[in-house]
Amino acid sequence: MTATATDRVFNFSAGPGVLPEEVLKQVQEDVWNIAGSGVGIMEHSHRADTYDRVLHEAFQDCRKVGGIPDDYEILFMSGGASMQNALIPANLLPDGATADYLVTGYWADKSAKECKFYGKPHLAFDGKATNYDHIPQQSEIKYSEKPAYVHYTSNNTIMGTQFHYVPTAPAGVPLVCDMCSDIYSEPLDIRKFSLIYAGAQKNLGPAGTTLVILKKELLEKAPRPLPMTLSYKAFAENESRPNTPPVFAIYVVGLVFKWILKQGGLAAVAQRNKSKAKIIYDVIDSTGFYKGHAREDSRSLMNISFHTTSPELDKAFIAEALKEGMDNLKGHRSIGGMRASTYNAMPVEGCEALAQFMKEFERRHG
Repeated sequence: MTATATDRVFNFSAGPGVLPEEVLKQVQEDVWNIAGSGVGIMEHSHRADTYDRVLHEAFQDCRKVGGIPDDYEILFMSGGASMQNALIPANLLPDGATADYLVTGYWADKSAKECKFYGKPHLAFDGKATNYDHIPQQSEIKYSEKPAYVHYTSNNTIMGTQFHYVPTAPAGVPLVCDMCSDIYSEPLDIRKFSLIYAGAQKNLGPAGTTLVILKKELLEKAPRPLPMTLSYKAFAENESRPNTPPVFAIYVVGLVFKWILKQGGLAAVAQRNKSKAKIIYDVIDSTGFYKGHAREDSRSLMNISFHTTSPELDKAFIAEALKEGMDNLKGHRSIGGMRASTYNAMPVEGCEALAQFMKEFERRHG
């Protein structure tokens, strides 16, 4: 079995995804006794001094990593991105108003459907006709007359497509972005956005918390009264703990922020991510045996979806890869094939091992 120096395999899961090994080792210690407190992180009160420090450092390091200015609020929430699909229109969309959605994949489509509970979704782009194999150019996006906001998904985990530019919304219209699978994978110009969000379980930490970063001015514009646990303003006023927060998940996200800073920040992480993805795409491009789902100009650096020449060989590929120490390569049921997720914490060695296996598999089965 080809793996790291430990007994771990290379985990190509789309989510929950791979975590940095040094973070996991720190977690092992802190589950037992964090910071010499004699109590493990999962046992600490969310009002304890120990957790105060953990939470405040997570806020601070999140700002450092992303260059987040003071006029943006940082929230740690629960319910995943699926909850945010409903909370965004609940907090931003007046009754009966229109919000524009760029539908570039499965999750983007789900986001637009949640809007219907509060207002009218307008599909400013819909890639369904081509099975979401590409990202639209700006000229393909057709906005409605007066959208309350524009929503798009920066990286489509299933289809393996990614925006390599930030769409321009109509003047004065808030731009909202689902960054679940590529947040903090490259430098971020937060000033282009009014709100971004991401479930932690792909690039930031374990499942259990969702990062929301939004302009503070939005907190005063809620179009309707909301229950405390659904209100961005309530979370902002209570340091993301109007009720008991997902303490452990937020703690791990805080460790991942520190890890990103140690790597040299987002510029260094982005360069490594480009190099890792290229290792795999070069194999796909060198042969007719493998075919990627995404159009070449829309390829994701985080999720590489591809097929061999038949479903039977796809199945064999997945089984043989597991024997060689590479797990979670099965593609999503909607498109089949394989999917290699190469999030920030995936080591270069994992991508090299997969590329070598792809070449060998083609030699034997091509």
